[in-house]
Order: sequence, then structure tokens, then C-alpha cells
Amino acid sequence: MTNSSSITQFLLLAFADRRELQLLHFWLFLGIYLAALLGNGLIITTIACDHHLHTPMYFFLLNLSLLDLGSISTIVPKSMANSLWDIRAISYSECAAQLFLFLFFIAAEYFLLTIMSYDRYVAICKPLHYGTLLGSRACVHMAAAAWGTGFFYSVLHTANTFSLPLCQGNVLDQFFCEIPQILKLSCSHSYLREVGLIVVSACLFFACFVFIVVTYVQIFRAVLRIPSEQGRHKAFSTCLPHLVVVSLFLSTAAFSHLKPPSISSPSLDLVVSVLYSVVPPAVNPLIYSMRNQELKDSLRKIMTGS
Repeated sequence: MTNSSSITQFLLLAFADRRELQLLHFWLFLGIYLAALLGNGLIITTIACDHHLHTPMYFFLLNLSLLDLGSISTIVPKSMANSLWDIRAISYSECAAQLFLFLFFIAAEYFLLTIMSYDRYVAICKPLHYGTLLGSRACVHMAAAAWGTGFFYSVLHTANTFSLPLCQGNVLDQFFCEIPQILKLSCSHSYLREVGLIVVSACLFFACFVFIVVTYVQIFRAVLRIPSEQGRHKAFSTCLPHLVVVSLFLSTAAFSHLKPPSISSPSLDLVVSVLYSVVPPAVNPLIYSMRNQELKDSLRKIMTGS
């Protein structure tokens, strides 16, 4: 039996025991990480340099790319280093910092995606009021609210989680520091406070989910009323990337945390956690750029110097 004051480090879950598989994991994560850096970096640079893209939709997309870079940079480099050097340890302070930063970026991203659904709703359902409802000051306030709420959410959970006495060892069944795995190390009944906080947070996240669903119901109704097929296609194409990103974000996170225990296994848990924590930041730039001709044209101009 140990307590949290005597714990100086945690042991993370390794992807493999064999050296060849550890190196394979390193190179795979390196490829994903470089793809995320390149994709999000190009989007940030393109939007910042092209004044034609200084609109609310691209302003929020720039913030999304910043959050994606932050979230993947919080967990992937440490996991790569552990596989490369064949270690599992992460210090107590590093674990707390990793948990705080990952929660901060993920929560802020979810709130930002909620705001982006409102942006698409106003653009399609109230186009004449778009400039009024989503002026530059309003957009900055909305983005700041998403970042600020994510920060407050992360501070609350991190402080509460690491204030719990830990007396079930120091081994985490995850490749990065995550609240559910730390709660498993807590003493009996001492984790109920954090569980209550998670329930409150789940209600908040569910309210955001309902808001996104309601806005898209209104968007689909407005799109179907557009008389021309070309107009409907153009309107829907502006919403499709956001809808795909939200679906990927919510489906992987929900399956990771809500899957029944009967189908749970260490290998499956590991794969699912990668799907919701590592894959989205790498594929989001691809999703947003594939059907966005304006973004591709601006990127081409910057790459060619024209």
C-alpha cells in the first residue's frame, strides 16, 4: 500500500514488449505526428497569411488547428520517447502536467466545435445577419470563451484528481495519463468527489451535443428549402467538414469511455484511445482541406509564391 505523497512516478502502458514492435510504434507515431504538424501548420500559415480567409469560419478553423497541435503534442512525443528508449516511467509532475494540458486542449476543442456549428447555422439560416452576429469582436470573444472554459475545466479536474490519495500502486493501464486510470489507483470511496465532477461535466458536454444536433437540424431544413441543386450542394459542402470532424471526435471519445466492460481488453482499449486522442488531430486538416477549394487555392498561392 502506498499513498500519493510517496509516489514519485507512474508506469504507463507499453504498446509492445518486443523491441521490433516498440520501434514500429515509434515510427508509426512519428509519421502521424509529423502529418499533424504539417497539416495543421499549413492551415494556420495559410489562414494567417491570406487576408481573403480572414472570415469567422477560417478564424475558428485556425483556432481548431492550434488546439489539435496542442493536444497531440501533449501525449505523442512522450509515448514515442518511451518506445524508443524502452521505458515506461513518467514522473508525478509530468503526469499532472500532461493530464492538465490534454484536458485543456480537448475540452476547448469540443467547445470550439460547438461554436463552429453556430457559425455554420448563422451562415446558412441567417446569412443577412452573418456580419452582425459574427463580427470580429464577437468571434474573438467566442474563441476566448472556448479556450477559457477549457482551461477552467482542466484546472478543476486536474486539481481534484491529484488531490485524491492514491494507494493502489502506480501502474496506469493507458499510454498517457488519463483521469479514469488514475481514479483506479485511488483509495476506496475517496474518488466519489471526482466521479461527481465527471457527471456534471458529462451533463455540460451533453448540452453542447444537443446544441450541435439542433443547429444541424435547422441547417438541413434550410438547405432543403434552397431551390437549386447547385445551391444546396454548395451550402452543404461548407458544413460537411465540420460535421465529419464532430462525428469523428464524439464517436471515438464516446466509444472509448462508454463501451461495455464485456468487450473491454487492454489491446482494444489501447487502439480506441489512439483513435480518439491521436488520429483526429492528424486527419482534421485533411478533412477540412479536401472539399474546401478556397483553402486549397490559397495554399497553392502560398506554396508557389504567386
